[in-house]
Amino acid sequence: MKVTLINYTKDALELLLKTKQTRLTKQATEDISSWSHDKKVEELDYMLKTIQSSWEFVDYIFQIEGVSRAFTHQFVRTRTGSFAQQSQRTVDMGDFEYITPKRLEKINAYKESMRCIQEDYLYLTADLDVPPQDARGILPTNISTNITAKFNLRTLSEMAKKRLCPRTQGEYQDVFKAIRNEVIKVHPYFEKFLRVYCAAVGVCQFPNFKECPIKGGLFNPETGKRWDWETHVVHHLPTTLQQQQKLWEAMDYEATPKWKGKS
Repeated sequence: MKVTLINYTKDALELLLKTKQTRLTKQATEDISSWSHDKKVEELDYMLKTIQSSWEFVDYIFQIEGVSRAFTHQFVRTRTGSFAQQSQRTVDMGDFEYITPKRLEKINAYKESMRCIQEDYLYLTADLDVPPQDARGILPTNISTNITAKFNLRTLSEMAKKRLCPRTQGEYQDVFKAIRNEVIKVHPYFEKFLRVYCAAVGVCQFPNFKECPIKGGLFNPETGKRWDWETHVVHHLPTTLQQQQKLWEAMDYEATPKWKGKS
C-alpha cells in the first residue's frame, strides 16, 4: 500500500484564517500574512472548537496504490469526496495482484483460491474471448486496485475521527494513517484536526465497542480513577486529550465484528 499526496492547497493556513475572518470582521481584506506565528496558532486552536465551514476551502488530493477493493468499497462511501478508480470493465486483470489480510497470511487455501480465480479469469478472457466487463464478475473482493481521492480538510477531519478508531477495518486504518501523515508533512499545524474521536473530543463515539484496547485511558482528575464508560462521565483537562492521543499512537488493533442477528 502506498499513499501519495499529489496536490493540495499550498496557502492553507492563511486561507483558513482569512475565511474565518471574513465571517467575523467588517474588513474582508485583512492581511493575514502579517500576523505573528503565535497569533496564527492561537486562532487555529480557536477554530478547532467553532464552526467548521471554513475548513472546506482547503483541499487535498491523494494517489492510493495497492489497496483492496474491499477497502475502496468502504472508502467511496464518503459522499463529500471525489474519486477516480482503476476500471475492471476495460482493463485486462489477467495478471491481477491481491491483498492478503494478516490473519490469512499463513493460510494456503486463501492463496490457492486466488490462483484458481486467476486461471479461470484468463480462461474466460483469453480462451473464450469473454469481454473483461463480463469476466470481472469472478474477480475477488481483495483484488489490488488504485484510486485517486480528493477531500477537503473538514471531510478529512470527520473521517479521521471514525477511520482511525480500532473499530475500523485494519486496512482502512493503515490507509488513513498514511493519509494523515501525508497531510502533516506539508501542514503540521493541522495535526490536531486529524485525530481519532476519543483523542479529539474526549468521549468514545462507539460505547458498545467493548473490545477497544484503549478504553479506560481517560482519567477522572477528581478521583484519580478511570473514566466510567458505562455512565459516560468525563472531565476535560488539557492533558486528558494528549494522554488519549498517546494511547492511540501506541495502539495497533483491528476489531472483528460479528453479526448478532438470527440465522
